[in-house]
Amino acid sequence: MIQKHFFSNLIFLTALFVLAACSQAASSPDPASSSQPNLPPAATMTVPAAAAPSTPTPAPSLTALPTLNKFQSAIATQAALQSQKVVNRPTPMPMPADSLQVSSPDGKNVVTFGLIDGVPYYAVNRQGKALINPSRLGFTFVSDASLSGGLSIVDSQISVFDETWTQPWGEVKEIRDHHTELRVMLAENNAKPRQLTLVFRIFNDGVGFRYELPAQPNLASFQVLKELTEFAMPADDAAWWIGALLPNRYEYLYRRTALSELSNTPLQTPLTIETTDGLYLSIHEAALLDYPSMILRPDENLILHADLVPWSDGVLVKAAVPLKTPWRAIQIAEKPGDLITSYLILNLNEPNKLGDVSWVKPSKYIGIWWGMHLGKWTWGSGPLHGATTANTRQYIDFAAHNGFRGVLVEGWNLGWDGDWTLNGASFNFTTPYPDFDLLGLARYAAGKGVHIVGHNETAAAVQNYEAQLDDAFALYQRLGIDTVKTGYVSSDPGVPRYDEQGKLVGMEYHHGQFMVEHYQKVVDAAARYHIMLDVHEPIKDTGLRRTYPNMMTREGARGQEYNAWDAQGGNPPNHVAILPFTRLLAGPMDYTPGILALTYPQYRTNNRINHTLAKELALYVVIYSPLQMAADLIENYANNPAFQFIKEVPADWQDTRVLNAQIGGFITTVRQERDGEKWFLGSLTDETGRTLDAPLDFLQAGVVYTAEIYADGAGADWKTNPYALDIHSCLVASSATLELNLAPGGGQAIRFAPASQAERTSLQPCQVK
Repeated sequence: MIQKHFFSNLIFLTALFVLAACSQAASSPDPASSSQPNLPPAATMTVPAAAAPSTPTPAPSLTALPTLNKFQSAIATQAALQSQKVVNRPTPMPMPADSLQVSSPDGKNVVTFGLIDGVPYYAVNRQGKALINPSRLGFTFVSDASLSGGLSIVDSQISVFDETWTQPWGEVKEIRDHHTELRVMLAENNAKPRQLTLVFRIFNDGVGFRYELPAQPNLASFQVLKELTEFAMPADDAAWWIGALLPNRYEYLYRRTALSELSNTPLQTPLTIETTDGLYLSIHEAALLDYPSMILRPDENLILHADLVPWSDGVLVKAAVPLKTPWRAIQIAEKPGDLITSYLILNLNEPNKLGDVSWVKPSKYIGIWWGMHLGKWTWGSGPLHGATTANTRQYIDFAAHNGFRGVLVEGWNLGWDGDWTLNGASFNFTTPYPDFDLLGLARYAAGKGVHIVGHNETAAAVQNYEAQLDDAFALYQRLGIDTVKTGYVSSDPGVPRYDEQGKLVGMEYHHGQFMVEHYQKVVDAAARYHIMLDVHEPIKDTGLRRTYPNMMTREGARGQEYNAWDAQGGNPPNHVAILPFTRLLAGPMDYTPGILALTYPQYRTNNRINHTLAKELALYVVIYSPLQMAADLIENYANNPAFQFIKEVPADWQDTRVLNAQIGGFITTVRQERDGEKWFLGSLTDETGRTLDAPLDFLQAGVVYTAEIYADGAGADWKTNPYALDIHSCLVASSATLELNLAPGGGQAIRFAPASQAERTSLQPCQVK
């Protein structure tokens, strides 16, 4: 099995150059409060003229399959040697009697660590039932002996940590980090021993562990051939999954199958699992820095093998000591909604490193965006160019009038003409098209109290982008553009990597080590200029927003744009009932909700939003993002009463709770506004109509609230009658339970606010159970 896996990967990797040359961008063409900016006088303010990037990055010209070099031959040799060491092992492997054990603070989750014939293994159980059977740990290297056997425990330490920390923004304001830590120091039993430390953190809601390779005399730089981490599942559980190493990155529809059906299928994380014992698990990673993204590859024995997204030359990791890998994380919940309110991933990340982040502002924005996806406008120049001065002024006026902080403008800069998906090196991030007055619009927006949201599509020409980062971000800072949406449209593996002489040396994946390091370079550069980021075609979120709070939101799944042009007609009704339990467990998502014109026959006759109007409103509560878009054309908001909910719903929260949850079926989420008294409810269902109970015990006792309800109207149905909407207000208290009637493909959105005296007099009590 291992030999087959490595040799098949080797053949695949050496063919990447040819595959990349033939690939076309299959993803969406989705390129995307501080004080007022201090703009200098117009006479002294200039926008840099178009200039060639300082590092030339020509478009790749790939014609021949590269032959194996000595380095790649070494990989093949190591793979063959490793395959000879494979032995059948009992399932589950019994842990030795002298194993170390450590429990979560509540005693329910237990991690066992031990050495079996010098090989490290761990296991996880909950209240005596196995969650992870004994699973192997370790590394194999390209040129060095494996660090996976012949080990002894040199020392071990157990400690308890308990603190509550405050998020500058987020789903909740206060997060408790309460865990037990086990540190196990290992060393080889030979004349030149290498050292390895394994760190486990056991929480009430899961487990995290990582490898640490300290500075040491017998190990310096190294290249990883395979990380041997395993997650041995005790039963053939059901998994919600999307595939990995695919052209369209994370932008696929989730499927639910048994693990036994996924043998040797590469899977993205988070991987959500429903166990036969009625528990819910999510396997993911935290604090992904200077390392490739982890994917999972199940085998026929129900063991999930940690795999890593490779470099184009076949190496997985290029590193040196000291090294701390990302955390491998297992979230554990008794109810699916508890996965959503688990903050284990954030707790495994380091605290804020940016210092004062008062300049980071959660907010809502509108934008020149949906029109391009519909075909009303174009990103490129010409008669239908969307990013014009006139259009942008209109959007700025609308934002100012309706209380939106930002206006996103896509297609404003040089580089969009022609097939931009294959010509990313042409993008210039400081020079606008002639019909876009960047300086004048920045002044106009500032005068209206609005911020332009910058947009940097790279088409994955990342070295071209890096060469311009400082100039671009410095310009944006001067103009008061404090938020930037980035994009990396290309089919994987479609990221060209050049050497210092400008020669193409490889086509990389968006999620390998090369790109992980690039995404972090952009985060670091943005922080220097006090710029917030919204990243599309991103590396998956692993909780780094705690450490770098300017990394606010990202795409990383099939978003709203698929409803504009997908060949199958858009995302199915259950898609947004799956995302909260899968993709969103990683972190915030810029789904871009708020389309109120659910059909658009003028532009796309075969596409539509496969929701009711009330469900589209519910997305603002169910799908969390600190930068939340009202994505429709602004003319579709005029005189539409549903728009009121979008105007009022916040983008930052004090508390979050999940009242009802079934993965892929339905969800009811309530959130309290940050430092305020209002609560907002969002509930939605798949294509099946449902009636759900919503106990209101989250409201403050003894206070009468006005419930402003946006519900599916009589006869509402996502397919036949999506616009039926019933808006009404009534009075409720915390002791009540509301009955939520959700139409097929429908939803409900509610704003709860303490009732005024006039409302107490004029409104009737809500119908409650």
